[in-house]
Amino acid sequence: MPKVLPQPEAGGSRRSRGRRVSTSLAEINVIPLVDVMLVLLIIFMVAAPMLQRGVEVNLPTSRSATKATDVRMYITVPLTYRQDGKVFMDDEAVPQDVLPERMRQVMLNKEQKEVFLRGDGGVQLQELMEVMDRLKDGGVERVGIVAMPASPRGRR
Repeated sequence: MPKVLPQPEAGGSRRSRGRRVSTSLAEINVIPLVDVMLVLLIIFMVAAPMLQRGVEVNLPTSRSATKATDVRMYITVPLTYRQDGKVFMDDEAVPQDVLPERMRQVMLNKEQKEVFLRGDGGVQLQELMEVMDRLKDGGVERVGIVAMPASPRGRR
């Protein structure tokens, strides 16, 4: 509560300010605050494991009309591609001019239109790019290139 101090009377001053009010220095008592915080901490520590369990529910099952995972398709470009112009779709040899139509037929029912391209080490990059262009013409959206990891002795 503020204290009212009497003002000393000065010899007839016209501008008197009236009574002075001074406030005492208030201190915050932190002990009740700490007590409340500790109680809340204990409540949350007890309640947290109960919140993580959740509710047990028996989920329904259904049969899926389409496969959830597709089998990866590999296109292999052998070293003989320069002479005969044939690539292998998995294990089947396919001429390069028929490749786009065959890919259209294969990609017709697939959700993920992606293939993995394997090339012999002696095949030039230009030849791999020709095969990639034909795959894109056949409706393939993503082409991944497969490589073997280097041996630990071969690293520099």
